[in-house]
Amino acid sequence: MTTPRLLSMLTATLWVALATPALAGSYEKTPTGVLVRPDTGSVKELRVNAITESIIQVTGVDDPARKQLPSLMAIAQPSGRFSLKTGTDSVTLQAGKASAKVSLKDGRIQFFNAKGQPVLQSVSADLQPVTVEGQSFVAPSAQFNRGTREAFYGLGQHQDAQMNMNGEDVELRQHNMDIAIPFVVSDRNYGLLWDNNAVTRFGNPIRFGLASRDLQLTALDGSTGLTASYYVDDQLVLTRVEPDIRYQFLSDLRKHWPTDPRLSREATRGKKLKVVWAGTMASTKAGLHKMRLFGSDYFTLTVGGKTVFDKRQWRVRWNGWYNNFEQSFTPGKPVPLQLEWLPDGGLISLHHSDPEPAADKHSLRFASEAGTGLNYYFISGESMQGVIRGYQQVTGVPPMMPKWAYGFWQSRQRYKTQAELLGVLDTYRKNRWPLDNIVQDWLYWPEDQWGSHAFDPQRFPDPKGMVDEVHRKHARLMISIWGKFYANTEHYKELDAKGHMWRRNVELGMKDWVGPGYLNSHYSPYSQEARDIYYRQMKQRLVDLGIDAWWMDNTEPDVRSNSSPEEMAELTSPTQMGPGALVQNAYSTMSTKAMYDGLVRDQPNTRQFILSRSGFAGVQRHAAAVWSGDVGGTWDNFFKQISAGVQTGFSGVPNWTHDIGGYTQEGRFQDDSVQGLQENRVEAGKRTAEDLKEWRELNQRWWQFGTFSPLMRSHGEGVKREIHEISPEGSPMRANLLWFLELRYRLMPYIYTAAADSHFEGAPIMRGLALDFPGDAPARTIADQYLFGKSILVAPVTAYGATSREVYLPGKTAWYNAWTGEVLKGGMSRPVAAPLDQIPLFVKAGAIVPMGPVMQYVDETPDAPLTINVYTGADGRYSLYEDDGVTNGYTAGQFSRIPMAYDDKRGTLTIGPREGSYPGMVRSRSFKVRFLKAGDKTVDFEAPALSVTYAGEQLVVSARMAKP
Repeated sequence: MTTPRLLSMLTATLWVALATPALAGSYEKTPTGVLVRPDTGSVKELRVNAITESIIQVTGVDDPARKQLPSLMAIAQPSGRFSLKTGTDSVTLQAGKASAKVSLKDGRIQFFNAKGQPVLQSVSADLQPVTVEGQSFVAPSAQFNRGTREAFYGLGQHQDAQMNMNGEDVELRQHNMDIAIPFVVSDRNYGLLWDNNAVTRFGNPIRFGLASRDLQLTALDGSTGLTASYYVDDQLVLTRVEPDIRYQFLSDLRKHWPTDPRLSREATRGKKLKVVWAGTMASTKAGLHKMRLFGSDYFTLTVGGKTVFDKRQWRVRWNGWYNNFEQSFTPGKPVPLQLEWLPDGGLISLHHSDPEPAADKHSLRFASEAGTGLNYYFISGESMQGVIRGYQQVTGVPPMMPKWAYGFWQSRQRYKTQAELLGVLDTYRKNRWPLDNIVQDWLYWPEDQWGSHAFDPQRFPDPKGMVDEVHRKHARLMISIWGKFYANTEHYKELDAKGHMWRRNVELGMKDWVGPGYLNSHYSPYSQEARDIYYRQMKQRLVDLGIDAWWMDNTEPDVRSNSSPEEMAELTSPTQMGPGALVQNAYSTMSTKAMYDGLVRDQPNTRQFILSRSGFAGVQRHAAAVWSGDVGGTWDNFFKQISAGVQTGFSGVPNWTHDIGGYTQEGRFQDDSVQGLQENRVEAGKRTAEDLKEWRELNQRWWQFGTFSPLMRSHGEGVKREIHEISPEGSPMRANLLWFLELRYRLMPYIYTAAADSHFEGAPIMRGLALDFPGDAPARTIADQYLFGKSILVAPVTAYGATSREVYLPGKTAWYNAWTGEVLKGGMSRPVAAPLDQIPLFVKAGAIVPMGPVMQYVDETPDAPLTINVYTGADGRYSLYEDDGVTNGYTAGQFSRIPMAYDDKRGTLTIGPREGSYPGMVRSRSFKVRFLKAGDKTVDFEAPALSVTYAGEQLVVSARMAKP
C-alpha cells in the first residue's frame, strides 16, 4: 500500500524532474539557476544562471562529462538571486530585470527585458563534434531573432567602414589591424556576449572562400579559371590560365607564383611588375553576393564594367587587408572581371560568399570553430550604454587611466638613440608645444637580443638617466614590449625550460627580417607561471627604471606575418590550456594580464597604462587601451578609422587610438631622407610637389581627427611625424596643428570627465550616433561621424581637397556650429563648410562644456580658471569630475564631482555643492561662465564671460548678469 507521504514524494519528484507531459525534457533547480535537459537537440544539458538582476548566463554541453574550459573573458559570478516559474512545457528563470524562458522540448530560449517584453529569441543552438590536434571538441553555434530589423553594434575593431552590423558577416580572428571582441549591443537595449576564445564568425557561419569555390570562373579563352598576364616593365612575359586569384599568404606565393625565371625575385628587382587577371564570373544563385578583395600594394578592380577599386587603393605590402564589395548575379549571365595588380612584395586574393535567405542574413548569429561547450551572456539594459556597462560587469570595469594619458603622445618608428628621444622632448618644451608622453618604440636592445629587455649600451648609455630626464621635463615615457623572444636570449631559454615557449617557428628555422634574420617565437601566456616569469623578466630590466607606460605590441600574436590560418595554428600550439585553436583570440587579454597584475602588485597606488595592438573581451580590465594597428596612410584608411573607433567603444573598450597620419605611407609620399623604414627594409621614394601637398593635407586632416579621439597619438614609420618635422616653420599647417593641439588641452576638463564616465558609467568616449539617438533612423548607419563625449559632434574630413562635407545632425535637438555660432535643427543633413584649417564640429543645445587654458602638460596649473560654456536653447546637466590624476585613490572615493544644471527658461546655471574630495584638491577656484547663443562662436576662447569664485558651495549664475 502506498502511503500518503510516499505518494507526495513521488508526485514532487515527477513534477521537478518532468514538469511537462511525456516526451518533454526535464529541469532541476540549482543554487545559481536552472539545469535543463531538453528532449531534442545536440545540447544535452543547458544551465541558465542569474549573474545579476539584468544579466543571464547560458551554458550548454553535448556531454556532461566533457571537461569545460574556464572562461578567460568573464570574471562575474552568479548572484544566486532568482526565481523559477514553470509552464506546461517550459521553465522561466526570473532574475529581476531580465528573464529567460526555456523550452523543455528543444532548449530554445526566449529572453525578456525589465518590462517583460521579449527581445531575444533563440532559433537554434548546436554543438557539432570537431577534432583538433587529435582531440575531441565541439564547434558551438547559435542563432537568434531570425529576420530581425534591429541594429547591432560592437564586435571589436574592424577596418571595413561598417556601422549597423545587421546583415554583415564578420570573422572574429585577431590580426594586426583587426580586434575581435565577440559582443554585440542591440538598439533594443540588450547585448549578447559570446564566451568563446576560438576563431568565431558573426553572421554567415560559412567562411568566405576563394572565388572559385562558389563561382564559375571563365578565362578569356573559354577555359575554367581566369587569364593571368604577367608584365615586367610593361612588357608581357607570361600568359596562363589560373584557377583563382590566390596569393593571400606567403606560402601561396611559394606554391603558385610562376616558375618562369624572368619573373623571379632576382630578375625583377628594381623593375615594375604588373599582373592582370581577366575573365568572367557566373553563379547559379541569383541575388546580391558578398565579395572581398584581399590586397596589398596597388590594385585596380573592375567588375561588370564598373571600377570597384581604383589605382589609389593601396596597402603596404606586408600588411594587406580585405576590401568588401557586393555584386549582383543572374543565372546564365556571366559578369566580366578584370583585376590589375602592381606587386612589390605584396599579396592579393579574391573571395566570395553565396547569398543567404534574407531571414538568416538578418539575424544574430555566432559560430565558433572550436570549444568545449556553449557559453553566452544575455545582458539587458535601459539603454545601449547600460548594456555596455553590463558587458563590463561580466568582463571587468576599465580602471581610470592616468590623466596624462589623455594628453598628447609623440612617437616615432623609432628613436634610435637616447639623445634622439630627449632631443625631441627638448624641442617640444623649448617651443612650448603641449606634450605629456613620449614613446620609445622597438629595437632599443642590441640587434640580436630581442626579448632581452636590455638597452643597447652604445645607443642608450644611461636608461635610468633618460627616464629621469623625461620626468624632470614633466613628461612620461612609454616603451615597446613584446611577447616575442629570440631563441638565443636567456629569457627565451628560461621560458622554454618551463614549457612556456611556442617552439615550432624555431624548429622550422624561420627567421625574422632584422639584420641577417634571427630565430624567434612567442611565449604562451595561458598559465600563471608563464605570466609571472614574463613580468619578472620585464621588471628586472625595465619596470625598475621608473618607466610609466607599456606598449604591448604584436598581441594578436603575429608569430609569423602573412601565414595561413593553418600555419598560424601550428605556430601557436600547444598552450597550457590545450590546443592553440581553443584560445587563439584571447592572447591579448592573457598577456596584458601578466603585465597588469605584476604592476598592480608592485605599484599598488599607481594607475597603470597599457597600449595593446590587439584586444579581446576583458582586455579593458587590465588598464589597456587598444589601437588600430599598422594602418596605411591613405584617405581610405583614414576614413575607416572612424567606424573602427566607434565600434571599439560599443564593444566596451573606451580607450582607443590610432597612428595619426597612418603607420606606413606610399613611396610617393617619401623622399630621399627616408632610408630604413625598418631594419632590412628600404623603401624611400621620390615625391613630387603635389605628393607632398597631399601628404601634408592628409596628416593635417588626420591630426584634427586625432584631437577628438579618446587618445591623441602621433606615430608612424618613414616620414617623421613630429610637428617640426612634418610642417614647415611659419606655415599655415604648423599653425593649424598647434591650434588643434592646444584645443585638446583646452578641452582637458571635458575629456577627463568623459574618461571618468567610461569608468563609472560604461560610457564610451567616442560615441556612435545611435548610442545617444537610438530612435533616429539615419543615425543608425552613419559611419563617419560620432559624438566625442556626450555633447560634441565630430565629422572628420576624409577626402583630399575637400573644403566642405555633408553632415547629419541627429535627433530633435538644436546644434551649434562651433566655428560660426549658427544654430541648426537636428534630424537632417546639410553641407557644412570645412576649409583645410577646420573640422566640422557641432555642440548640442543645452550642453555644458568646461574648458581650461592651454598647458604644456595636463597638471601644469591645477588651479587654473575654467571656462564653463553653456549652450542655450535647451535645459542641460553636467557633472565635472576631478581627482589627483595619478593614484588609485579614486577607488576609495577620493574624487570630486561638481554638478551643474542649466535652466533655459530662467537663463540660469546652477553650480551645485561639490560632492566628495581628494588629497591636494583645489578648494577655491575661478569659473568663467559663458552663455552661448546663436552667433556665438565656441572657438572665441577669449570672449567675454561672467567670472565667479567657486569654493564648493552652490552658486547660481544668471545669463542676465552678462553685459549686452
